[in-house]
Amino acid sequence: MARNEQLIRQHKILQILERSRFGKTIQELRDDLVDELGLSSIHTRTVQRDLDALQAAGIDVDTTDMQRGKVWKLGPRYKQTHRINASATELIALSLGRELMFPLGGTPFWVGIESFWNKIREEIPEAVLNHYEKYRRTLRVMGVPTKNYERHFGMIKSLNRAILEHRVCDVVYDSIGKGARQREIEPYSMALFQSSLYVIAAACEDSNAETRIRSFKIDRFEKVDLLDKWFKPPSEEDINQCLDHSLGIFVGTKARNYRIRVAARAARWVQEDPWHPDQVVRPLKNGDVELTVNAAHDLEILPRVLQLGRDAEVLSPASSRQAMQTMIADMLNLYS
Repeated sequence: MARNEQLIRQHKILQILERSRFGKTIQELRDDLVDELGLSSIHTRTVQRDLDALQAAGIDVDTTDMQRGKVWKLGPRYKQTHRINASATELIALSLGRELMFPLGGTPFWVGIESFWNKIREEIPEAVLNHYEKYRRTLRVMGVPTKNYERHFGMIKSLNRAILEHRVCDVVYDSIGKGARQREIEPYSMALFQSSLYVIAAACEDSNAETRIRSFKIDRFEKVDLLDKWFKPPSEEDINQCLDHSLGIFVGTKARNYRIRVAARAARWVQEDPWHPDQVVRPLKNGDVELTVNAAHDLEILPRVLQLGRDAEVLSPASSRQAMQTMIADMLNLYS
């Protein structure tokens, strides 16, 4: 049997015993392993060997004789009194979360993440750490972009302080197509979206309640100064309402309804990786599907349509369909 399968089984045994107050018999452990790992069957001798291996690794797995038979449970040394307690399964969950947070590198948030992670590794028993190190090699986190906000560290601290104190900020922001310019914003909160940090804020120069709340990408800030001016923040419900209309990070109080025809061979992709939890996929007679989804901006939809190439077509709104025609014509001129 592959080494990875043994580690997965042993890890699952620890998970089962961690949540079992009164322990488990060999037969109960076998049944739980079959159920939770989706196995067709497993012999009790295999479970016994896994328990022996955990004990040999120094993990405190003990036995007790009870009326229902010999019961296996975690001993008192498995989770001793430390300043910070963590089991092997908790450590794996934390390490996965830490790796998913790599895009926060160089931010005050990452300093806290690394400090907490190092404290845990210093405090947990060596046997638990060794089991974690072996099991962790079987699971990888991939697709997380390499990004670092070290250059923006001070600006992020200032923005975070402004959010907490409800203070207006004087910023220099480099908008794409408009260049860097000075402006004032009311920062309400930060958001992590697709490995980038954004500030949800109101643009003070905009008096229109439907458009003044926007998302500002941290990468495009060149300067942040706190002013001796304060604002009354909107309610959490109002901010959520603006974000709920968005498919991604674009903010708006109004959303438009988009209809996209997706060819049969690409239909599975929009079902396996939904664009939005509330999307509607309607089958068509020829095997294609019609995708209906709400979004606050064309840039949340059109790039996704382009990713599907000839297998997707914007049906409505008419203005978005026209925008696609213009974009495709420009691309054709570029490649002709």
